[in-house]
Amino acid sequence: MKLRVSAVQYHLHTIHSFEEFAKQCEHYIKTAQEFGSEFILFPEFFTTQLLSIGNGEGASLTIDELPSFTEQYKNLFIKFAKETNMHIIAGTHVIKKNDRLYNVAHLFYPDGRIAEQAKLHITPTEVEEWNMSAGDGLEVFDTDKGRIAVLTCYDIEFPEIVRMAKAKGADVIFCPSCTDDRHGFHRVRYTCHARAIENQVYVVATGTVGSLPTVDFMRGNFGQAAVITPNDVPFPPQGIMVQGEINDDMIVTADLDLSLLYEVRERGSVTTWRDRRVDLYPDWEKSE
Repeated sequence: MKLRVSAVQYHLHTIHSFEEFAKQCEHYIKTAQEFGSEFILFPEFFTTQLLSIGNGEGASLTIDELPSFTEQYKNLFIKFAKETNMHIIAGTHVIKKNDRLYNVAHLFYPDGRIAEQAKLHITPTEVEEWNMSAGDGLEVFDTDKGRIAVLTCYDIEFPEIVRMAKAKGADVIFCPSCTDDRHGFHRVRYTCHARAIENQVYVVATGTVGSLPTVDFMRGNFGQAAVITPNDVPFPPQGIMVQGEINDDMIVTADLDLSLLYEVRERGSVTTWRDRRVDLYPDWEKSE
């Protein structure tokens, strides 16, 4: 099974209407469509760009007001997915549920369905400054091109949750992220490589670039898209199938061959998934 994926280095800048946001998203969607992509990934928190629209009195909106755009956001990406026949991982968008804010990744299927995965590990800034709550369950998603999982930014830094996703059958992990400096970016990037090696899966990652000068905690962004592979003979030696130019407004595209994952799991130079010591550290699959 093969699938073509694109990842967007989404450029954050001040806008003045939802229509501006929609047109920018459409640009990336059409670019991926022209490349024949079947999946496209947007970054974490890219919808915070909507906060820069402001309240009409010169002040930006606050994170508590971002959920007011949820219906427009969903309708927009349902339309894009249906029109292009692509699976769209539309980054994350902040929703409100039972008076709590959640940072939720949304997967839009070509048939109009929407699947959700709330971020499971919340950073100190998200807790202290934005009062965000953590999700309480891991989902994996079946598509006509295989089983995938969506783990957001900080989530990828926890090996246990990625191992659970692989135990549930995910071959591709999509990782939308948002980091404001080199330290955060490299934490996410290095752990993406570690998770690909440990679990012999593909990791598709991307982040926000640009800046939102009027939106608190979104003034700086440091990002790069990449498609990351296990480090073994069928794949590039550094485990990087493709990567973007750091902090540029752009999109990257690559073909993923799932049969190569199955090959290295059985006959690779190392077989990390097969050789895990379930007698010492049981899988989610085993314990459940």
